[in-house]
Amino acid sequence: MSGRIALGARTACSSRPYIPLHRSTSLPLSRNPRAKNGAEHRLATTSPRILAFGPYRSYGTLPSGSGRSPEIFPEANAEQGTRDLALSDAQRRTIYALSTPPGKAGVAVVRISGPDAVDVWRRVVQTPRIGKGKTRESGPVPWKMHRCRIIHPATEEVLDDGLAVFFKGPKSFTTEDVLELHVHSGRAIISSVLNAIAALPFCRPAERGEFTRRAFEGGRLDLTQVEGLRDLIDAETESQRKLALRNAEGTTRSRLEQLRSEIIRCMALVEALIDFGEGEDIEEGVYGQARDRVLRLRNQLVHHLSDSRRGEIMRSGIRLAIFGPPNAGKSSLLNFLAQREAAIVTPIPGTTRDILELSLDIDGLPVIVADTAGLRKTDDAIETIGVERARQLVRSSDVSLCVLPAPDVLVPSGEGGWGLQLPPSVTPLITDGTFILINKMDLLPNGLHTTPIPLPRSVWRASMHTGEGTADFMRGFAEALRRRYEILNEEDSRAEEPLITHARHRAHMENALLFLEAFLDTPPEDVVLAAEELRYAAQAVGKISGLIDVEDILDAVFRDFCIGK
Repeated sequence: MSGRIALGARTACSSRPYIPLHRSTSLPLSRNPRAKNGAEHRLATTSPRILAFGPYRSYGTLPSGSGRSPEIFPEANAEQGTRDLALSDAQRRTIYALSTPPGKAGVAVVRISGPDAVDVWRRVVQTPRIGKGKTRESGPVPWKMHRCRIIHPATEEVLDDGLAVFFKGPKSFTTEDVLELHVHSGRAIISSVLNAIAALPFCRPAERGEFTRRAFEGGRLDLTQVEGLRDLIDAETESQRKLALRNAEGTTRSRLEQLRSEIIRCMALVEALIDFGEGEDIEEGVYGQARDRVLRLRNQLVHHLSDSRRGEIMRSGIRLAIFGPPNAGKSSLLNFLAQREAAIVTPIPGTTRDILELSLDIDGLPVIVADTAGLRKTDDAIETIGVERARQLVRSSDVSLCVLPAPDVLVPSGEGGWGLQLPPSVTPLITDGTFILINKMDLLPNGLHTTPIPLPRSVWRASMHTGEGTADFMRGFAEALRRRYEILNEEDSRAEEPLITHARHRAHMENALLFLEAFLDTPPEDVVLAAEELRYAAQAVGKISGLIDVEDILDAVFRDFCIGK
């Protein structure tokens, strides 16, 4: 068996080392995930020789002078005692997935990205002949929608009549060659098209968020734009859409780059002192200039971090807790906000025992509303647990709304006026930021419910039963939420857009602030240490947008995407 490897023999080559396709499917050697150029992996081997042809890898050798290529003559492998092994996922660089929601609809989009996208076109897409004697196109015209038939590569069975468009890299979303198949969105059609692509040995199903990750690795997007794109897909309200769109367009990226560039300029001043020294080739006062700039940067970071988590709350939703004494109308308010019977409403006090949450859109604001058990002393073990959960939720929520029954809390005061008397069960939970709704105004004596009662700006009166005052309450409550989170109308530009929209951003920004403060505490004689503090601060800001190697956080960012994105 000289010069050959017997089938089933255990050799050093049977470990199936990485060998790229004959097409340009090799990965760069650089550890930088965004590197675009890199040497291809090559295995320099002697005898036995490893052959890599087409979609399979052949193990063995061919006799010198045989003149037979295993790529042209596949049967040569059997004659020479070699075997073909399927490619691993790392070698199959062309990925595919359904990019639209599954189910019945007008159009479904199947996306293919990778170096073999053109081969997928040639095997799966069949365009009509144009004119007598004209043959079918050998390849696609980039960025042009083609009317075509989708066929199975093995049987050439027609699967659907649709459209196909080819995006030539790097002018595509992933910066690779991208093929999109627009077919009818039916369960059987989608399944047959995906199975047809799966029959191609150089294609594999995409992982969650893999298309967007390739766009990041190709330099098309940074991490803040990736997160903005994900938030844009998940946006349920107008304010969430606007916030996510600004991030996806690169607004956050440019603001972070300004901060990082300013830190780098300060670091350049300090490192100039290390290289040359003050008084030689560098003018005096350079270290003082750097300190002044860092002090301004520190104040900017403190300003961004002191935003009451406005960006994170707007992205994930304002958590609103409705609380109050039993039978005050809390569940009726929840049903009014939801515009449906979401909670059970009875005249029996203590009907609500547990927390009921709903995600709602209140005047374009994302609000997660929670109805809680009525606050009172009780001997019922189950109700006691519900009351304690209600207290904990009120303390941990972003906003709290206390609902009180008008006949029990409105008491006469001097000179024919009225005052508000809070029940002892809710008094410990009332703070300066608590909103109050006086419900059941229709149960007051005749004529009294229409009498003007002076109330603070954060207190409203209404009747959930008759609907009286509900429109004023909704308008005033929405305006109060906008004021609290500085979300103003389009024509009012006084509010600054939040820079921090994710907990990850806040953690890196806090680290950058610590390094800047460490620089300010470093004496001028320790200029080397001072430069290192600035270097760490620049790296912390760079991790937000992914301008440095941040492999440890990439999986956490991309795993929440759908498969076709």
